[in-house]
Amino acid sequence: MSPADAAADARDVSVELGPLRRAARWTVWEYLFWLLPVAAYFAFGDSLLFLSQIAITALFALSLDLILGYAGIVSLGHAAFFGLGAYAAGLLAKYGMGAPLLGLVAAAALAGFAGFVSSFLLLRGNDLTRLMVTLGVSLMLFELANKLTDLTGGVDGLQGVVLRPLLGRYEFDLYGRTGYIYCVVVLFALFWLARRLVHAPLGLGLRGVRQNILRMPALGVPVHRRLVLIYTVGAVYAGVAGALLTQTNAFVSLDVLSFQRSAELLVMLVLGGAGSLYGALIGATVFMAAHDLLAGLNPQYWQFWLGLFLVLIVLFARDGIMGGLRRLQAAVRRASRGSGAGGPREADEP
Repeated sequence: MSPADAAADARDVSVELGPLRRAARWTVWEYLFWLLPVAAYFAFGDSLLFLSQIAITALFALSLDLILGYAGIVSLGHAAFFGLGAYAAGLLAKYGMGAPLLGLVAAAALAGFAGFVSSFLLLRGNDLTRLMVTLGVSLMLFELANKLTDLTGGVDGLQGVVLRPLLGRYEFDLYGRTGYIYCVVVLFALFWLARRLVHAPLGLGLRGVRQNILRMPALGVPVHRRLVLIYTVGAVYAGVAGALLTQTNAFVSLDVLSFQRSAELLVMLVLGGAGSLYGALIGATVFMAAHDLLAGLNPQYWQFWLGLFLVLIVLFARDGIMGGLRRLQAAVRRASRGSGAGGPREADEP
């Protein structure tokens, strides 16, 4: 190949990837969004433990958004990977290997392996089959953890979790300062990686698979390999979220494998808006904040008010909060363009 041909090919590739590169650029609103956790550290210093739970739940919701929002893989048992990560970090800490980063790596490896192996079974069927299989796997793991009391503690939970200082210097204090910073840093790092993935050709291919899985092989896209990859990545993210929960609470309950956790995760994703990454973060934050606020205001009937709130969100923002924000932004742009275009026309009139 001549240098001229190579330069022409490079220009063609640059033109094809141009929209992806523009979409991958960080906007001002994104920078402002990630300043909110910093502001929350100073504004809500007495609630850092709760804010840590929000960050962990946001990471968990992000893991489901990768497989559902971008690849269209529905799951009712995503808590299985969350629970595996939680127990992996907890068992390591219980038996003398309580380094937090080691726990994260072990949780990611175990959950990723489980996601990779199970993907070959899950990706064969249709959406209804996947729902049943993921639910069945999660229920089996829940019952297995319940029976293996010598290993998991059963209904009493895994106790004796002792964590070492983070990076050998920072203790996990009772006020949650170290835990909050730790969770937010991990969340941001994994969000940055997920953002790179979805704005790469991999993410573009996954969107195509979600919209029309039958047409993508004709375009030369290795559909099965990409689905296995993103499902494994989603499992890794869920496992890391489970490990963070164990490390910030120094305890693992059987609830980490419950069906309710998977169901609430779907609600958060619908609330925030699937397929946008930020929708997962916003949905988890709004759900957790509404849950805490309504439970405090009306402990007996808080679920009714939470359900009503979710119904209203779905009615007035069909694509979730992010969808509503997009439509609002589009309306503002149309209004500004209309006023801008109307000005010169009025000036030209006699």
